[in-house]
Amino acid sequence: MITTLLVVVVILAIAFDYINGFHDAANSIATIVSTKVLTPFVAVLWAALFNFAAYFYFTDHKVANTIAKTVLEEYITLEVIFAGLVAAISWNLFTWYYGIPSSSSHTLIGGFAGSGMAFALIQGANPLDAVNLGATAKIISFIVLAPVIGMTISIIITLMIINLARKSRPAVAEKWFKIFQLISSGALSFAHGGNDAQKVMGIIATALIAQQVIPNFESMPEWVPLSCYVAIAAGTMSGGWKIVKTMGTKITKVTPLEGVSAESAGALTLGITEHFGIPASTTHTITGAIIGVGVVKRVSAVRWGVTISLLWAWVLTIPVSAVLGGITFAIIHYIV
Repeated sequence: MITTLLVVVVILAIAFDYINGFHDAANSIATIVSTKVLTPFVAVLWAALFNFAAYFYFTDHKVANTIAKTVLEEYITLEVIFAGLVAAISWNLFTWYYGIPSSSSHTLIGGFAGSGMAFALIQGANPLDAVNLGATAKIISFIVLAPVIGMTISIIITLMIINLARKSRPAVAEKWFKIFQLISSGALSFAHGGNDAQKVMGIIATALIAQQVIPNFESMPEWVPLSCYVAIAAGTMSGGWKIVKTMGTKITKVTPLEGVSAESAGALTLGITEHFGIPASTTHTITGAIIGVGVVKRVSAVRWGVTISLLWAWVLTIPVSAVLGGITFAIIHYIV
C-alpha cells in the first residue's frame, strides 16, 4: 500500500543519493583536478556522465541486494528506514561541511542498522537480533580491506607504468598520461556510479517490500534504479570542493602518472567488490590508492597525519550513524 510515509521515505532515499553524489564527487575527480588535466567544472560533468552510464551496465544489483539484507525482515518498518535515512543524511552533511571524506556507504548501513536495533530493543529483543551479522561483518571487514586492496593494486600499476615509460621523454610521457587519466577517471566514476547508486536502490526496494508494493527484491520496478543513477549523477555535478582539496592535495601530491594509477586501482577494486555484491566504500578505496602512489615515491611523501585523521572518521562512521539512527527511531516512536 502506498502511504505518505512511503513517499517521504523514497524522496529521502533519492535525496541521500544526491548528497552521496556531491559528497563523493571528490573521489572521482580529486586527482584529475589536482593534476590540472580538467578544470573542476568539466571534471564534474565528466564524472557525472560516467556515473549515469553505469546504469546500463550494472544490472545484477548484487550490492543493492546486500544492503537490503542489512536488517532482518521482521525488524523492518517504514519508520526504521526513515530513521536510518535521517541519520545517514545528517552524518553525510556534517562530514561534507567539515571536508571529511567519510564513507556514504557506511553511513547508510550504520543508520539503517542502528534504527533496526533500536526497534528490536523497544520490542524487548536483543538488538543484535535485528542485524544480519554475516552481511554486516563482510561490509565492516572492507573498511580495512578496500583501502588495502586499492593501495596494493595502485602500487603494482605505478611500478608497471614507471618501468614501461622509463625510456620515454618526460614531455611526451606527461602528455600521454594526461590522456590516460581521462580514461582512468571515467572508469572510476563508472565504478562509483555502479557501486553507490545501488545502495539506495536496496533501501527503496526494502521500503517497497515492507509496504507490500512489491513481493520481493527481484520485482523492483525500473524507475528505482533509473532515479538512483540520475540522482547520484546530479549530485556529482554539484561537486564537493572541500573534500576535493583533502583527497587531491593533502594526502600526497599527485602527478598525471600517479593519477592514472590511483584511479585505475580504485576502479578495479570497486569492480571486484561489485562483482561479489560487497558495498565497499569508494572513499576508502581511492584514499588507499592515493596512498599507494605516494608510497612508491617514498613513505614520507604521504602525509600520515592527515591519513590517520581520515582513519578515525572511517572507524567512527558506522557506530556514530548507528547511534544517530537509534536515537532518531526512538524520537519517532515515543514522541512523534
